[in-house]
Amino acid sequence: MSSARAPAKLNLALVVGARRPQGKHEVATVLQRLALADTIDLEPADELAVQGFPEDTLVRSALETLAARAGVPPRWHARIAKRIPVAAGLGGGSSDAATALKLANATLARPIPPGELTQLGAALGADVPFFFAEGPQLGTGDGSTLQALELPQNYVVLLVLPEGERKSSTRAVYEAFDRRDGARGFAERRARLDATLAPPHLAAFPPSDLASSPLAEELREHRAFRADVSGAGPIVYGLFADRRAAEAAEAALRSRGRTWITTPEW
Repeated sequence: MSSARAPAKLNLALVVGARRPQGKHEVATVLQRLALADTIDLEPADELAVQGFPEDTLVRSALETLAARAGVPPRWHARIAKRIPVAAGLGGGSSDAATALKLANATLARPIPPGELTQLGAALGADVPFFFAEGPQLGTGDGSTLQALELPQNYVVLLVLPEGERKSSTRAVYEAFDRRDGARGFAERRARLDATLAPPHLAAFPPSDLASSPLAEELREHRAFRADVSGAGPIVYGLFADRRAAEAAEAALRSRGRTWITTPEW
């Protein structure tokens, strides 16, 4: 049996434009891995089985897609140990799928080349290719076209999942964005993001176009130098210069929902 960590991701910035002809929106997003991670165990088996997380669809789809591309039956047993909160904006399902693809590909007599494996991942979801790359990335197009970034890594992250909040679906969040004409001014917001990337200035990144939360302001009041919603939410993050400040903020806000303290990871 082989095992690997499947790390969470943060959208440190998310600028969203109009819907593209293929149906997805134009985005520019800054993606950062976190030390918070699921674990995927995988081994060859007589048939395909995915255990540990009954709501999974992506890992099973990933393994079926890989088997079809390789021309072999999907014969793996995968187990998911979940630590990343589900449907919260941290990309846990995408990370699980990418990690399962890498583990299963390594068991093949003729493994799929890395570039093709990433393309298989992109067909599963726009976030999946990020988990094949190293280090922070700028995602453009639908988010799956990646460009490596050199970003500071010397901070601590506090995650807060607000009590009782749950997004209906990522699609619903984007539909609400369209209804409020959220794409208006995309070029200006994208230019602002680009200006904060050279050199990178995390505190000056524009706020997320998709979602907002009053908890972000509370995190800033507790010394976060940046706070926002990740992805389509509802999780809110605060970036802190040191662990002591993050722990103090966590103590003040833990009554507001589930909390995690973690760090960036390459």
